[in-house]
Amino acid sequence: MYLRSIATAVPPRSFTQEACWSAMQQGDFPATLRPRSMALMEKILTNRASGIERRNLALDSIEQSFGRCAETLNQSFEREAPPLASAALLDALRKSGRVAADVDALFVCTCTGYLCPGVSSHLAELTGMRHDVYLADLVGLGCGAAIPMLRAAQGFLAANPHAVVATVAVEICSAAFFADDDPGVLISLCLFGDGAAAAIWTGDGAAGDWQAGHFTTTHRPEEREKIRFVNSAGKLKNQLHRAVPGLAREAVAGLFALRTGEPDQVLAHSGGRDVVEALESALPYQLTETREVLRDHGNMSSPSVLFALERRLAADHPDDRRLWLTAFGAGFAAHACELWR
Repeated sequence: MYLRSIATAVPPRSFTQEACWSAMQQGDFPATLRPRSMALMEKILTNRASGIERRNLALDSIEQSFGRCAETLNQSFEREAPPLASAALLDALRKSGRVAADVDALFVCTCTGYLCPGVSSHLAELTGMRHDVYLADLVGLGCGAAIPMLRAAQGFLAANPHAVVATVAVEICSAAFFADDDPGVLISLCLFGDGAAAAIWTGDGAAGDWQAGHFTTTHRPEEREKIRFVNSAGKLKNQLHRAVPGLAREAVAGLFALRTGEPDQVLAHSGGRDVVEALESALPYQLTETREVLRDHGNMSSPSVLFALERRLAADHPDDRRLWLTAFGAGFAAHACELWR
């Protein structure tokens, strides 16, 4: 399948890590945590060792994330995810010279909230798609979901080669922010950001157009408890283990060995400083775009790898002929695909 355009969107409010730390020291929040928990957040937020400078969040203030009940968190996702996804998709359509009525299929991935009908239904309505557009939501694949979503789009185009397909990865990670003296929850407060990435695809293209394919996947279900969301009284509680960087390194190295050609650059999910360093120790590449996305937006979960792709393409590297994308997360699972021209 051929890439016609790619676009991204983030909420308008951006918070520096220093501002986040200042907010977390206010009010009753510190009293709910053990001293070691406050020390953990201070380490992540104040010394720039995390590789993150700022994050865009669908919040009026950081303090807003404290003390929210499950219903409020769910409402936040339903309120924020569709318009953010719509902003990215409408920009991608504009760049491709198409309108929403041209889209024959829409694939959406997310893991930070649950809607039924899914985000795709809201998105089709907001953008003005036809009533016969095919809608599909991929839910529960975590930070690695964007690449399986592209693989599903490729399957649709194989069966419908003249179709126009839209893909959207959207996450409101702040809809899983709440106060809890748990390392996974606190790390989420310090690392994750909100964002959406959309792309338009067709089954045919011209010489010089980017083509996507050669999808690969690996699953390690025995490692499921290392990284997952747990339903905690209706809230999405992020469960993280220190083994995740090593799991990512091993899984991604295995997928890289299956590549069909030598890429000009590797574009990876910006899972955090330790994860990026682990990948760079296993791959003969400096993950420049991945680090830039982490610096400017934090870990946005599933859209992150597409933010890196957008940066690479926007920088106009005329000698690029092949790119290798990888994303990973809940499962434990890792995925990869190649783009070439």
